[in-house]
Amino acid sequence: MLLKNAQMVGKSGTGDIRIESGVIAALGKLSPKTGEETVDCTGLWALPGLIDMHVHLREPGFERKEDVESGARAAVKGGFTQICCMPNTKPVVDNKVVVSYLVNRAKEVGLCKVHPIGAITAGQDGETLAAIGGMKAAGAVALSEDGKSVVNSHLMANAMLYASDFGLKCLCHCEDAALVDGGVVHEGYYSTLTGLKGSIRAAEDIMIAREICLAESLGLPVHICHVSTFSGVQLIREAKARGVQVTAETCPHYFTLTDAAIGTFDTNAKVNPPLREEKDRLAIIEGLRDGTLDVIASDHAPHHADDKNVEFNYAAFGISGLETSFALSYTVLVKSGILTLAQLAEKMSANPAHILDLRGGEIAVGAPADLTVVNLDEKWTVDPAAFVSKGKNTPFAGMEVYGKVKYTVVDGQIKYEEK
Repeated sequence: MLLKNAQMVGKSGTGDIRIESGVIAALGKLSPKTGEETVDCTGLWALPGLIDMHVHLREPGFERKEDVESGARAAVKGGFTQICCMPNTKPVVDNKVVVSYLVNRAKEVGLCKVHPIGAITAGQDGETLAAIGGMKAAGAVALSEDGKSVVNSHLMANAMLYASDFGLKCLCHCEDAALVDGGVVHEGYYSTLTGLKGSIRAAEDIMIAREICLAESLGLPVHICHVSTFSGVQLIREAKARGVQVTAETCPHYFTLTDAAIGTFDTNAKVNPPLREEKDRLAIIEGLRDGTLDVIASDHAPHHADDKNVEFNYAAFGISGLETSFALSYTVLVKSGILTLAQLAEKMSANPAHILDLRGGEIAVGAPADLTVVNLDEKWTVDPAAFVSKGKNTPFAGMEVYGKVKYTVVDGQIKYEEK
């Protein structure tokens, strides 16, 4: 295949990308070869294939919300060539059998690359470590207790040590459940206005600080998931300045929305950690700008309509985000001049690849032919009815955004083409 006349991130002018045997074979001004498929990318940008390191595919056990096939279809429509799926399924991804199942299921589907993330503890019960070595051998790329923190600090320290022995990192959902105490939104003006029970920032910050302290003491890396607080950003910034091996991610909803979105009791705005105040949103943006926050992940959390169409207290947490993540990030961060397109590509491709030791994240000769081709000037309106994900739960319905994915190429094959 030959992609003609594409503007490539990090390169001046337009050029062509030749793909052979699943890798990028040549870059520059190239003439088509006999029998070579040619795709005209005039007016389009080619980015290294996007990588989402925090996705919920719900399979096995919760296929009414999402499954590997529907999630992978949402991923390639959103421009993602690789996704990493969290372990809070039923059964939990805590052994090599479930990891192997997900790896094989993704191969059957044949869309994007799917990398399972294993649980830190068996059954996510917080009592004993899961079978880390077996999961790594079967294809797990990281460990996480997603949806909760490992309460026992000694157990968490052992998890980081064992993970390191197998070349894995722990991806930490930071939440002191006792301090949350049933809170469903951020504690502040809008929790008071609505009468919904709030959760204070410290519930997140305390566990961020704990993971940083463990990483610093053990001399090991740790990754902080979906950072939402201004104080959490500062904790990570200070730790990085001291040389602690900490990386961190945030999500589009944390730099796009505030807790004002829950003022109408819209359950689509119910997420964990919760949407916070404007000073938190601005701190998240600054953390992305100055490099404190390394990654933008979707935390794609699809739900059946029945899980959201209930009273706020009983509604499930989460946003279906794979199909809107790039456009929201481009619109809010790049169109406004906060990040360059190259910096956005780092946070949505190169940095996730580096953190999880995945092949990808660059447009270079010899690199995997994983590419996301977009029209940056095309404006479109978020319509959950048009989502291919089973989860239609989004607070962004009706929002106008820029950046439309035209092609998603995985290992040299077009897996999504906008019709």
